[in-house]
Amino acid sequence: MKITRNGFLYQVAFMPRFFPVNCYLVEEESELTLIDAALPFSVKGILQAAEGIGKPITRIVLTHAHGDHVGALDGLKKVLPQAGVYISRRDAKLLAGNVELEAGEAQTPIKGGIPKGVQTKPDVLLEEGDRVGSLQAIATPGHTPGSMSFLDVRSGALIAGDALQVRGGAAVSGVVKWGFPFPAMATWSKEASLASARKMKQLEPSLLAVGHGRMIEHPAAIMDAAIEEATAKFHGATATI
Repeated sequence: MKITRNGFLYQVAFMPRFFPVNCYLVEEESELTLIDAALPFSVKGILQAAEGIGKPITRIVLTHAHGDHVGALDGLKKVLPQAGVYISRRDAKLLAGNVELEAGEAQTPIKGGIPKGVQTKPDVLLEEGDRVGSLQAIATPGHTPGSMSFLDVRSGALIAGDALQVRGGAAVSGVVKWGFPFPAMATWSKEASLASARKMKQLEPSLLAVGHGRMIEHPAAIMDAAIEEATAKFHGATATI
């Protein structure tokens, strides 16, 4: 486990050299918000990271409902029964194991490690623009139909789940990077992913923090390049950014 701090944000990375899986602790005045719950064995490490900061985890916010982002959820909820659990209304269905598509969605199969047997029920179903402490919820579908990113309104840091990746090369979800192809393999809609990446770029984040790979300060150029590559691969054209 590796802990990296940038301002209010702490990246907690498990297996950082082999198969990096990140979750994040967002520091508020008297409490912490956990973004994503990594892998089943991550409970102890997440709790240790919070203890090192010296504040309690009062909220668990999920970017999407894949197994490497919700793995420790049940374990954490047993230790932190008062912590509220937040996820998008759409991905709450995936968290419950329901992979049926909704009307109006791209009719392509939902991919990736959909969890089975998660006991924890969300307390809050998020919609675009909702606030969770200092975080603003941003709907960024594509990797899953209900993927969300979270913008810290104090610092401009964007925690984007798997809407983008950095490990193996910066990429929009759905673009295969052979050094780390797994996010692309688990992506539901490339078209939605590209639209979400463009939306995130317009937020002009000061910091990009994703599910797999290091945090990137001043990510505009990297995001532009990833969007251009995705546009060329998905449409055979140069991006309009």
